[in-house]
Amino acid sequence: MAALLLLYGGTFDPVHNGHLAIASAAHDALDCDVHMMPAADPPHRAPPGANAADRSAMLQLAIAGDGQLLLDRRELERGGRSYSIDTVRALRAELGAAAPIALLVGADSFVGLPTWKSWRALFDLVHFVVAERLGNPLDGALPAELANAINGRWADSADVLRDHPAGKVLRLRQPLQAHSATDLRQRIASGLPWRHLLPPAVADYIQAHGLYRSRNVHPSPL
Repeated sequence: MAALLLLYGGTFDPVHNGHLAIASAAHDALDCDVHMMPAADPPHRAPPGANAADRSAMLQLAIAGDGQLLLDRRELERGGRSYSIDTVRALRAELGAAAPIALLVGADSFVGLPTWKSWRALFDLVHFVVAERLGNPLDGALPAELANAINGRWADSADVLRDHPAGKVLRLRQPLQAHSATDLRQRIASGLPWRHLLPPAVADYIQAHGLYRSRNVHPSPL
């Protein structure tokens, strides 16, 4: 049975305890390392509140000493627009057609999949592992085109992902925390309590570098 490559992408702006809870739950459920992959220039949202160097540094601090969560800089090093389709096509060229690859995404992001570039082609290249949220949109009425695209793709175990290179969808039943990165940035800018929502080393980095002090806070689900 082949090893699964699991990629968890996002702006991580900043990385917070909720991100780490999802990554740890995915590691435990799928028994594989989680490659945490910060985006350089996400096309679907406003520019990040912190630059790529700061976001990468905070992520490295957050996962230091955890051998199962790995910093993956491939999108930062490529630069330009961070389209998932470009990333996974490059991975396929590198790893071949048979390697099982999965993207870890939140349920809200997955429901918005039809807005991604070349989204239908992603099912030919990767699996999806979908982290669930309370009031889960996966249990409601999905957009018709997404519902049709995932019909028959549900996987009931991690082994199914390892047995196929792409095309399956697995629900990760790990409730997401209520606070998002947007909320965190707003809390920091407004002087509300925020340190308890972050790994201490990340909170210290934000404090030391004066990040997110502007009230011009961009919305983001990550």
